[in-house]
Amino acid sequence: MRFCKPLAVLPALLVTIAVHGEPLVIGSRRECFFDDYLLDKAATQATLIVHHPVLRGPVLKHDAPWEGSGCNYHNFFFDDAWPGCDGMHPNGVYRMYYLGWQCPSGLPDAPPGHAIVACYAESPDGLTWTKPNLGICTYQGIKDTNIVVDNPLLGHEFIDNFMVFRDDNPACPKEQRYKGISLYHHALWAFYSPDGLRFTLGNMVASKGIFDSLNVVFWDAVAGKYRGYVRGNHFDPKGRPTAYGGAIRDINYIESDDFLHWTEPELINFIDDPEDIALYTNCVTPYDRAPHLLIGFPTRYVERVVWNGTFDELVGVEMRRARYKLEPRYGTTVTDCIFMVSRNGRDFTRYMEALLRPEPENGLNWLYGDCYPSRGFAVTPNDRVPGAPDELSMYLPTNHFTNFPAELNRYTLRMDGFASLHAGAKEVTSLTKPFVYNGKDMFMNFETSAFGYMIITLIDEAGNRFPSCETIGNTTDRKVIFDDAEAVAKLSGKPVRLEFIMRDADLYSMQFR
Repeated sequence: MRFCKPLAVLPALLVTIAVHGEPLVIGSRRECFFDDYLLDKAATQATLIVHHPVLRGPVLKHDAPWEGSGCNYHNFFFDDAWPGCDGMHPNGVYRMYYLGWQCPSGLPDAPPGHAIVACYAESPDGLTWTKPNLGICTYQGIKDTNIVVDNPLLGHEFIDNFMVFRDDNPACPKEQRYKGISLYHHALWAFYSPDGLRFTLGNMVASKGIFDSLNVVFWDAVAGKYRGYVRGNHFDPKGRPTAYGGAIRDINYIESDDFLHWTEPELINFIDDPEDIALYTNCVTPYDRAPHLLIGFPTRYVERVVWNGTFDELVGVEMRRARYKLEPRYGTTVTDCIFMVSRNGRDFTRYMEALLRPEPENGLNWLYGDCYPSRGFAVTPNDRVPGAPDELSMYLPTNHFTNFPAELNRYTLRMDGFASLHAGAKEVTSLTKPFVYNGKDMFMNFETSAFGYMIITLIDEAGNRFPSCETIGNTTDRKVIFDDAEAVAKLSGKPVRLEFIMRDADLYSMQFR
């Protein structure tokens, strides 16, 4: 076991603070261990791992006549300026947008298909969602719908997706406070709204690309510009077969200073990851608790091209064969979701282990359309452990390519819990690069087992060491107790390194404040 004042028993670590270039400057921002930005890789024995959200159950059923199994591309944000359609929530609500349609299943009793519409839902807490009767768009004579964009509004032009954000750019006109984008007339177009419900067609955003996915744009307050992540493709240099003659789904990047003039789409770059995989959707968003980090949840599109015996054994083979007859890839493609992060908007670190795998086989999953995450997160109470810190909730639809209405399921994980610096049962030591912080205390989001522990040591430029006592527990915001109670304040604004001694533990994030 470890005890307080462990300096005498710490293994010798003959590391100076010698700085090759300027130290990193983190100030008082939260730093999440989603990537190795802070780590001295040559002196780090712990590993970065991805964590898996846990299914909590359905929160919304898409069973209206204008909805169906194709309801997907959910995206939402918290709007503290909108009291809800009923006016009963002065502190704001979560506002969600998604597609309403019935996708083909190939089965003889399939519900009738219809044109894709864009729908709206909202929630005060991320737990209970409602579909308000807006009275904006009529569907087959039904006036009370939650549809915000339909074909008559668009001049009977097909849409494939619809994503909305609140534009917090100080220069944004009030009548364009809410902006949407969609594939429209073979290009990506903007839509504008003063209230997030009534939209008018705006300008073209991009014409070079595919765009048949949930394309994403947003105002990045940290960078002071608009960023966009849109569906594109590239061609397999090895010539491996796909349904489109070698074209591989990918993610393009665009940006703009004014939302009118955009750069040409360019493929994003994956750091230290040469593997070529097809990515559908992207769900890139600034992480609210650390907005200098852009996180994404692309769907991994895995097309096996040829039907083999495993498809006969997967539950739901009758539906799979029917889809295969409609289009072979509808039967042989499966999808999951991975996690990626960027600090500059163009270069991403991605984890090849799935963040979300398809759930256990039930006859309506393990198909093309599984693990399409919503874009957005809700902060929700931990309903499993009373008194525990709040969690993050994300949402995924089910029942794609079936005869059954889609349902939106809620998944949860801890704050900052997408990835962590991880140590197993054997004690390991990790070291950061030199950095400068501002603050009087250090806080961390971490967990250990009863057997495990963490010891954190500040090392100044002269090599002086300021260790903490052994730290155990599981919480999202723990103050680190150093033997020298004034150590953090004394070293504020000066180059330091941090040493982490860990056993059976995970470190998710840290912050000086």
